[in-house]
Amino acid sequence: MEDTRDLAERTSRPERKRRDSFGMFDGYDSCSDDSTSSSSSDDSEDEVVPSIPASLPIIKNNGQVYTYPDGKAGMATCEMCGMVGVRDAFYSKTKRFCSVSCSRSYSSNSKKASILARLQGKPPTKKAKVLQKQPLMAKLAAYAQYQASQQNQAKSKAVVIAESFDWGRYICSNNTIGAPVSCFKHAPMGLCWEDVQEGVRIEVLNSDTNLSTKVYWIAEIIKLAGFKALLRYEGFDSDTSKDFWCNLCIPEIHQVGWCASNGKPLVPPKSIQHKYSNWKAFLVKRLTGAKTLPPEFNDKVHENLQFPFKKLMRVEVVDKNYLCRTRVALVEQIIGGRLRLVYEESQDGSDDFWCHMYSPLIHNIGWSRSIGHRFKRSDVTKKTDGQVDAPAQLFQKVREVDQNKDWFKDGMKLEAIDPLNLSAICVATVRKVLADGFLMIGIDGSEAVDGSDWFCYHGTSPSIFPAGFCEINNIELTPPRGYTKLPFKWFDYLRESGSIAAPVKLFNKEVPNHGFRQGMKLEAVDLMEPRLVCVATVTRIVHRLLRIHFDGWEDEYDQWVDCESPDLYPVGWCQLTGYQLQPPASQSSRDMPPSVPKQKKKAQQYKGQKKKRKIPVGRRPFSQAGRRRSSFSGDEEQSPPPYPAQGRARPWPRTHLHQTHKTESLLRMKDEAAEVDEFTFSQGTSDQESNGSGSYYIKQEP
Repeated sequence: MEDTRDLAERTSRPERKRRDSFGMFDGYDSCSDDSTSSSSSDDSEDEVVPSIPASLPIIKNNGQVYTYPDGKAGMATCEMCGMVGVRDAFYSKTKRFCSVSCSRSYSSNSKKASILARLQGKPPTKKAKVLQKQPLMAKLAAYAQYQASQQNQAKSKAVVIAESFDWGRYICSNNTIGAPVSCFKHAPMGLCWEDVQEGVRIEVLNSDTNLSTKVYWIAEIIKLAGFKALLRYEGFDSDTSKDFWCNLCIPEIHQVGWCASNGKPLVPPKSIQHKYSNWKAFLVKRLTGAKTLPPEFNDKVHENLQFPFKKLMRVEVVDKNYLCRTRVALVEQIIGGRLRLVYEESQDGSDDFWCHMYSPLIHNIGWSRSIGHRFKRSDVTKKTDGQVDAPAQLFQKVREVDQNKDWFKDGMKLEAIDPLNLSAICVATVRKVLADGFLMIGIDGSEAVDGSDWFCYHGTSPSIFPAGFCEINNIELTPPRGYTKLPFKWFDYLRESGSIAAPVKLFNKEVPNHGFRQGMKLEAVDLMEPRLVCVATVTRIVHRLLRIHFDGWEDEYDQWVDCESPDLYPVGWCQLTGYQLQPPASQSSRDMPPSVPKQKKKAQQYKGQKKKRKIPVGRRPFSQAGRRRSSFSGDEEQSPPPYPAQGRARPWPRTHLHQTHKTESLLRMKDEAAEVDEFTFSQGTSDQESNGSGSYYIKQEP
């Protein structure tokens, strides 16, 4: 009987495949709610399924069928690679390894106890079994479904996952907008988003149907927020009841005409089936002259999600404990262009650092020596199998400069974003001029005698500014620690310190037409904990400088970021790339005690109070307690001391002094500026929405 029904179903398929030019069913009435057969050979599966109890979940993979669980067999963990799988499918009688290769690798490394200590974990208590030995990917897929079913049934502690935050609801409830994808040139599709606009029609899966097979319908983009779009099915007109948010870069989004070209059905939503008797005529009228996505849109998305960096590539990256030097690190993970780098000397892989592949903090091997930057020599003498130096062309290029002419000199004063407290722009000094236009900068009043807290900026970096930039643009300037003559005035400070300000002409005054506007939402890296990508808002724009606020957190955690920073991403970037998005912190999580041991942090679990330690405004997020004094010149042979216990006092906090004098300082500087002969100030605006360069720097008179 079952074979007869199957034969009848195959015989009727040619009739159902007859569709009009828009891919709609010729006989729409045949698509009843009781229909269970597939309308496309691509979506159907013709293999014969063995008889399996209906109570067991089923997974199909490459023609094979698996069931979980039956309560007889348990799970096992491979002692070599750490993979969790079905015990019966494991290799050898002891079931200790998932494959022959793991068994052999373990034998050759049996003396390395660290492997076993790192990879052996507590196996799941639930039991499962496959019908027979199957490929690795099939085992993983089956076990993933098993875990998902168990999680839905069990009451466990809530863990924030990438898909749990609803960007659409958040944007609508707060009546905000998302920054356009075109603002993020480094992000996928950042350079080819011009065809995506409000009013564009697309073909998308129809969720308003009782059909058991995948069917599509045409929708219009009502609102855009980064990669996310508010869509409305054609035929609903002004009815918003079925509007929904969708990431436009997922594979189920297509240009109009894709269904017709690929034999997919276009079926109107059931809520409006009765609204028109001739849906074909309706679509022809509605779509005439309408815009849609380019045919190669999905191909471009796929291409933009390919990244040149590969696992085990070696790079030089800033030492997160000592910003004055770099270390060798290995690429361990690549997600959406973001790299998880593990320092070469890390034994267990826990000493890591996250950054984007275009970050100014990473360089090719040999970069430090070539420019004279401080470098920590690695104890590792030989590369292991698979390790290779990342090619120099993969790294972000800096602008070439002529250092033989007018250039920065040691001792020149300027203003700089403090890399250890990105909410502050501080009085700083050029401490050492390196090759290729790079500078070592120190924050006045907070420096170690040996220069171990200097940091490297390029001379064209948008993170350094001429003296007076903050005053002109109504930004609070953090004075040197211990400086008592307040309010701070550059003219007095230069005279007292016997120093000169770096000439204005040396700084990068280019302001691109970045497209950001105040109040725009985005996803931003918390640069104090760079593994975290958080829901954020642009709260201020000063030419090319953006003030980024992390939603749900106090203003003291805001960060100044350049408009072209690779650490800013469009709404929906985390969903597209599979990265973990940290939602806004709730009031309860922000008020919880901050003194949580660092080792309890989990890389993919959001804990509000762990996002940043609660410290006063302006203090260094990285502790300097217990650091070893060392000479700036030459390499270091010893590793720096570990971080001190959380909660210890920091010996060199970069604190804001006398903040009550902020307004008074700005007013008095403007009143007294005319009395000084050396400098005059040009008029400028603070938050420029025009993105024009304007004249906002101090002009140094000849």
